[in-house]
Amino acid sequence: MATASPTQKEGSQHGCEEQHNQYPKQPVAPFHSFFRVGFCDDIHTAGCRPVQGGFMNELFVWAHRGASNDAPENTMSAFQAAAAAGANGIELDVHLSRDGIPMVIHDETLDRTTNGSGPVGRMRAREIHRLDAGRWYDPVFAGESVPALEEILQWAGDGIRINIEIKDPAAVLPVLKLVRNFPMVPVLVSSFNAGLLEDLRRKDPELPLGFLCDSHFWRLLLQRAEKCRAESFHPNANVISRPLVAACRRRGLAVYPWTFDWPGDVRNLRRLGVQGFFTNSPGIMVRRLNSKPAQGNL
Repeated sequence: MATASPTQKEGSQHGCEEQHNQYPKQPVAPFHSFFRVGFCDDIHTAGCRPVQGGFMNELFVWAHRGASNDAPENTMSAFQAAAAAGANGIELDVHLSRDGIPMVIHDETLDRTTNGSGPVGRMRAREIHRLDAGRWYDPVFAGESVPALEEILQWAGDGIRINIEIKDPAAVLPVLKLVRNFPMVPVLVSSFNAGLLEDLRRKDPELPLGFLCDSHFWRLLLQRAEKCRAESFHPNANVISRPLVAACRRRGLAVYPWTFDWPGDVRNLRRLGVQGFFTNSPGIMVRRLNSKPAQGNL
């Protein structure tokens, strides 16, 4: 999805910065995972793992790159904060390291969200993991690492759903292998690349798939999603409309638009009839969902 929202670096996800900055950020303790042989030893730090069953929200709340308005995106701190805030699922992005390990990072390059530089694919996983992925956001997160996807799947267990966005077709097989190694984790694989998702469907007839869309010319893509037996359609906030939602409903596709960070958006999302949405501020949005609406303001 579109580039991150936070504070110190460029790249906003939605035009709501002036609005959601009125809300105080929730305090988040940095999660410093330890990189060991096999990536995932001893990462189940007490109090950090999501609770089995998650939260029952009226709409399914996807934390976009974790709670990325409260912690550095695509880090364990952001994912931990999202789970604590009551998100039903976490969306993350993957790129392959030089040695073919799916690493959780949005950009093709390391420059924006770490103290490294150059393409992700030029460094080995262990080298990437040693980079600082937190200080750019706030010094309190100094020492935060770029996690491997395996790390996140082991942490998540069956407590929270994981939406893995794949950008590069080369990552299809490594991601599919990991997903099969963690059958207890409820996953959804998404992409803007319809051909990539169609290839995934050929490789796995049952894998839940989501088609990302950022164009007003969505009808052809929706037909491909239906033919691919996708689970869901993920339109940009500027693309979502009643005709789109109705077309998805006729095809049996869930609709998860992105991204919404302003509590006032909940009313419109309810009226549109979507099944959920992506947000950078899951705490704020979950509180709004679970608050009693004023009469006539459903």
